[in-house]
Amino acid sequence: MKPRLFKDQGKLSFDYVPDKLVHRERQMETLEMLFRPVLEGSMAQTAMLIGNVGTGKTATAKRFGIDLMKAASAAGKNIEFLMINCRQRNTEGAVMQRLVAHFDERYPDRGFSNAEMLRAVRTHLDRKKMHLVVILDEADVILGKNGSDLIYQLSRFDEEKLGGKPSLSLILISQKYLLDMVDQAALSTFKRANVLRFDRYQASELRDIVAVRASLAFHEGKVMGESIDLIADIAAENGDARFAIELLDKSGMIAEEQEAPLVNAEHVRAAKAFTYSFVTEERIGALDRHRKVILLSIARAMKEDAYVTTGEVEKVYKVVAEEYGERARAHSQFWSYLQDLSNQGLILTKVGSDRSGGRTTLISIPDMPAKEMALQMEQILAR
Repeated sequence: MKPRLFKDQGKLSFDYVPDKLVHRERQMETLEMLFRPVLEGSMAQTAMLIGNVGTGKTATAKRFGIDLMKAASAAGKNIEFLMINCRQRNTEGAVMQRLVAHFDERYPDRGFSNAEMLRAVRTHLDRKKMHLVVILDEADVILGKNGSDLIYQLSRFDEEKLGGKPSLSLILISQKYLLDMVDQAALSTFKRANVLRFDRYQASELRDIVAVRASLAFHEGKVMGESIDLIADIAAENGDARFAIELLDKSGMIAEEQEAPLVNAEHVRAAKAFTYSFVTEERIGALDRHRKVILLSIARAMKEDAYVTTGEVEKVYKVVAEEYGERARAHSQFWSYLQDLSNQGLILTKVGSDRSGGRTTLISIPDMPAKEMALQMEQILAR
């Protein structure tokens, strides 16, 4: 019978939002503080979420919106949030039409000006006595098309109101620093203190994120701890949690296809090769013969492990060098070759513990299964 590794693969979807976001607690707390007056009904608010791809901006905004709606409901308040992706709806009119369609799905998608659609939104909000938090994801796309007027209109939505409670708040999400893209009129509605920065995740943070997703998506114990470590180390190059989750998903699919009992390091390496491999035959072929011998030695020492120690590789290297008629270099020269292969991105190195608990350099091949790497190197060296 084909083993089932996945418990709920949907937990690895980019659209899934965990109940708790690991290592984004500070940003969540800041948003809760900024939007407390919205929950109290005393004022509207604006905020900007800035950071690179995969740093948790969109997930944080969604989680905050869900939590805000729950808190409002518990307090007897009517607050909703609407997220609009500005890359998909990349004109002011398309954004406004999506806003109106939130209340009226039959609203025509053409034939009305932005001002008319803005009045329609105001009418719906007044009728429902609702506060709407509008989240514009990838807002720089709109601003790059002279969308400052839209930002101005939404951020000053309640300005002409005479009395009554505010009804619309605005959150902008972008990889770029938006304050440099907004014109002076729109800029006056934003507070620089309300800009939340999302730094790239570190390897240790990515490991926690992957571990949480693995516990949600897979049956207990089906993803090896060293596989989680390897995924985190690979994704740490860009600090990208999305890439880490994608690697976890693809690793599981490959393991399922192979009817493997566990997701191991070879599945992770195969997933990396499938998504984006830095290692190509051209890059390997450009190495001198001795570096090729060392790369083969690493691949043979690796087997299905995520990492091997420098000492383990050096033992295999002495055997492989003799096999291919090469004189094994001294440790210092061998070490310099390893550093060069690491600098070229062909291997991954990090400081860790050996089997006796001492500190050593751990080595991995991140971009393809070790068995496949060994086969390729043997074929190249044979030529």
